[in-house]
Amino acid sequence: MVFMKPALYLIPSKLGENTEIESVIPAKNIETVKNIRHFIVESRKCAVRFLIELDKNFPIDECSFYELSEHTDEKKDLSKILSFLEKGEPMGVLSDAGCPAVGDPGSRAVEIAHKKNLEVIPLAGPNSMIMAIMASGFNGQNFAFNGYLPVKNGERESKLKQLENRMYKENQTQLFIETPYRNEKMLEAILRICRPETKLCVAAGITTEKQFIKTKTIVQWKKTPKPELSKIPAMFLIYK
Repeated sequence: MVFMKPALYLIPSKLGENTEIESVIPAKNIETVKNIRHFIVESRKCAVRFLIELDKNFPIDECSFYELSEHTDEKKDLSKILSFLEKGEPMGVLSDAGCPAVGDPGSRAVEIAHKKNLEVIPLAGPNSMIMAIMASGFNGQNFAFNGYLPVKNGERESKLKQLENRMYKENQTQLFIETPYRNEKMLEAILRICRPETKLCVAAGITTEKQFIKTKTIVQWKKTPKPELSKIPAMFLIYK
């Protein structure tokens, strides 16, 4: 191991299992991660799989993994975990997919680190939200990521109308996601609720062999065979 600046490193991971790691993760990231032994993770299983893919000889037995979820006590547990940093040891934050702390509980660890005046270093890597905006043709200077929309019928439709109205009023691209097995129901709802002239971009399986990115108006989508989205992480974007 080489000397590492004691900081909280935000480590992007792949967006899809079958993607070659060298095609989406910079070589500098790989060398950086090899020198970290303490990780705050969304799930230990995904983190271990990612680290072994980075380096098949990664010393997993020498590592500490701390799962961050809604059950983690922010003041007590996170402060204790970050004590490694205060002792001068680097730590990493890993999401199951993409960039940590963006639509991800890792942001809570970053918040505590700043409160403790600890250094935070974000590493470059794939982010489905930014890549979807890049590929959509929509407004990339004014956009909002809304996470998951309500699941219940009625509530979901109401939220879609709200986002569409905001998009027209504020000239703001609206992004949201859904659990893969509900993607097709989400697409159906968008096509049913949104105005015919509203543009919809469906960006699914970004960086994977199943990547699908298309932008069409609602009326055009209704005339087009629907993509198979039931098992693929997807980002939905609407714009005028």
